[in-house]
Amino acid sequence: MTRVKRGNVARKRRKKILKLAKGFRGSHSTLFRTANQQVMKALRSAYRDRRKRKRDFRRLWIVRINAAARQHGMSYSQLMGNLKKAEIQINRKMLAQLAVLDPASFAKVAELAGQAK
Repeated sequence: MTRVKRGNVARKRRKKILKLAKGFRGSHSTLFRTANQQVMKALRSAYRDRRKRKRDFRRLWIVRINAAARQHGMSYSQLMGNLKKAEIQINRKMLAQLAVLDPASFAKVAELAGQAK
């Protein structure tokens, strides 16, 4: 079998990995083997955490809505149930924004929900 020289291809491959590893600490950004391992790990974490971010934000919004709802004498689940009964279609992200940035508007929404019992 003839010998295959991989000079150009191998160098391009290594440069691509080292470029992705830019900013990593110590030899993780300079040595190809360790950089390759760290890049693979980083890409795995990035993939997983893009999905996790959505869960984390939903949890944050629910915590904020719950805190604001309790100031108006109801729990989160009661508020959400009453909003459904009142046919007020507003998502958790917007409710949380109202609770933080515009408490007066949130109070109006909570009042409307409270009347829909």
